[in-house]
Amino acid sequence: MLKKLFFSDSIIFSAIAANAIVIFLMSFREMESDIWLYYIDHFFIIFFLLEALVKLFYLKPKAYFADNWNRFDFFLVIVSLPTLLADYFPIPNTSILLVLRLLRLFRLVRLFRFIPNMEHILTGLGRALKASVFVIVALLFLNFFIALFTCHIYRDICPQFFGDPLTSIYTIFQLFTVEGWNEIPSTIAANTNSSWMVGLSRFYFVMVVLIGGIFGMSLANAVFVDEMTMDNNKGLEDKIDTLQAEIQELKQIIRQNKP
Repeated sequence: MLKKLFFSDSIIFSAIAANAIVIFLMSFREMESDIWLYYIDHFFIIFFLLEALVKLFYLKPKAYFADNWNRFDFFLVIVSLPTLLADYFPIPNTSILLVLRLLRLFRLVRLFRFIPNMEHILTGLGRALKASVFVIVALLFLNFFIALFTCHIYRDICPQFFGDPLTSIYTIFQLFTVEGWNEIPSTIAANTNSSWMVGLSRFYFVMVVLIGGIFGMSLANAVFVDEMTMDNNKGLEDKIDTLQAEIQELKQIIRQNKP
């Protein structure tokens, strides 16, 4: 009975979805102290703990921990247990209590395990991140360089955007995302009476948006998406390789049978 209950993907998925609804409701201030939601949330903690124990019993530790999702589920069970223990052991630091309550959110990540082809998606994601490292590093360096350069030019004219290096880095990143970029040259124009400075500033920030926002971010997206979708072409590439091998074999047979 227990094996059928805890090894059923539909039951586990339903439990995770129901727990997600409970956590969602408990996030409202007027409902976070509701005693019934409190007990239901604790019920799910115990439910997932029993799931881990039952699977450990039937699969044995070696087979259980060989699966990446099982290891992740076990981790989530462990980080959820302090929420139960906090009811029986006094913890004077209220910030720790808040952290223990927030640990419930980790259980919602388990919903990802029911996404079709999740393993392929994670593999593609890892491959895309690895391929994008150089582009990301280049963009970070470009952001850092332009931010320092711009900070020295505009920190007195526009201190709210370029008053210090950290603020300037954030502003340049905002320009790279092409989010409200036109507000910055407009603010500079309002803070200076020099017409040539206004025109030069507009040209400068247009170039920053083009280089970092249009070309830089587009290149990063292109590399990332290309690596993520590589699996879609892998089957076709394998068939082409097999066909080429068969053609080579046929050529060898034809040469051998020639008089």
